[in-house]
Amino acid sequence: MRFTSEQRHDDGVLEREFTLGEIPGTLWTPGSAASAAPAPLILMAHNNGLPQREPRLGQAVVRYSAARGYAVASIDAAGCGDRPRSAADEEARAELRRTLRAGEPADEIFESLVGPMVEKAAPDWRTTLDALLALPGIDGPVGYSGWTALGIRLAVTEPRITAAGFFAGGYVPRAQRAEARQVTVPLLLLLQWDDEGNPRQRALDLFDAFGGKEKTLHANMGGHTGTPWFETDDGVRFFDRHLK
Repeated sequence: MRFTSEQRHDDGVLEREFTLGEIPGTLWTPGSAASAAPAPLILMAHNNGLPQREPRLGQAVVRYSAARGYAVASIDAAGCGDRPRSAADEEARAELRRTLRAGEPADEIFESLVGPMVEKAAPDWRTTLDALLALPGIDGPVGYSGWTALGIRLAVTEPRITAAGFFAGGYVPRAQRAEARQVTVPLLLLLQWDDEGNPRQRALDLFDAFGGKEKTLHANMGGHTGTPWFETDDGVRFFDRHLK
């Protein structure tokens, strides 16, 4: 892992960009990380593979979590963010957007795009996790927050992840829906009741399918980008219970 830049924010949070082979990422650590006990780690992945520097990832959310004592990391995994994409992937993305706007069935297009994306992204996240836990000032336990389909795969295959927060969950590939019953870590699922891009009933069915005994659903009115700010604080309290 090679750090390429760093910035200290007014709240004391240290933001550092890094590269790990071909993987670009960003790491945020609390201001007291150098002198306090090692910080627990949260892996944060945006839905649909947006760039890890994309403002919609929630820079305020990331900084808030880091200021509360967490190391937070995000990457551009294979096929996500600014990483190279094939012409077929770009065509599928354009067709998916057109289909959703038109209100037409999008399952097969979504499956052909997101299914392979999860398969490619999960190994990059596991490689990044290995490198992050080798850094001074960062330790387990590890939490995951964000993109539901990827989170399911990681929660099933990565035993170091001990709690997970997922967002939406209406459109999840068949492979991850089948894996949902194997997800037994404590879980918080955020659902926007009027999410135009994630069918509500599918998200509710997915929540029901998760196999853990401790799972919580927070549903709020509004569309995909309308998650209220107080969910940020609730999310940090969820990780406080399970990572600290």
